Amino acid sequence: MKILKEIIGRICAAWAALFFVITLIIVLVPFLLFSYFLSDPKKTRRFAAISRVWMGIYLPLIGCPLIVRGRKNFAPGETYIVVSNHNSFMDVPISYPAIPNGNKTIAKIEMAKIPLFGMIYTTGSVLVDRKSEASRKESYLQMRRVLEMGLNMCLYPEGTRNLTGQPLKSFHDGAFRLSIDTGKAIIPSLIFNTRKVLPASKPFFLMPHKMEMHFLPPVTVQPGETTQMFKERVFAIMYEYYTKNAK
Repeated sequence: MKILKEIIGRICAAWAALFFVITLIIVLVPFLLFSYFLSDPKKTRRFAAISRVWMGIYLPLIGCPLIVRGRKNFAPGETYIVVSNHNSFMDVPISYPAIPNGNKTIAKIEMAKIPLFGMIYTTGSVLVDRKSEASRKESYLQMRRVLEMGLNMCLYPEGTRNLTGQPLKSFHDGAFRLSIDTGKAIIPSLIFNTRKVLPASKPFFLMPHKMEMHFLPPVTVQPGETTQMFKERVFAIMYEYYTKNAK
């Protein structure tokens, strides 16, 4: 049975990779016509709309439909810092179209070098070279500009994928410092089941499974609350929700 599962996982991964390339080439047409040559924030909003259609077709066809809950927590006309757990490489492709309105996510600069895909990747991202202190500082300023232009900013405060087996890893300060500096509320979000779809321990393996993303009510810093205290409070909210709702 275990061997059969391994075979099915490899076949599904091959199908998902092939279909991703095919749909990527198709999506490039509307992306170039209606988004790429515009300036922000219109460029990113158009791309987000295209991505919702793209992933709305792609994910069910690879057997990984996405259910989104809590979009009502995004008030019309407001922009937010969305913080999410990070378990899998599947997290970004589902969180970007799941977040209402236009948004950008923090992302590794290396991925922008991939032909064709790099064009799309760059549009939806604030790129950062984590090895460069100057790049990290510049990415923080860019994230502030993203919020100022009326776009949401998505961050993964665990920093890298959670490979610990625990519900959450400890959080970095960035998202919470950004919230305090800009006055923008944080919307905690939890992603479920992406670790089952793309387990980190299995290269070139995909197991079809329903995925979910839940957005919680906005959280704002309280008077006298430090970055550390704010971070710990949001961590506790997300930890409790994840443990109660994980299946």
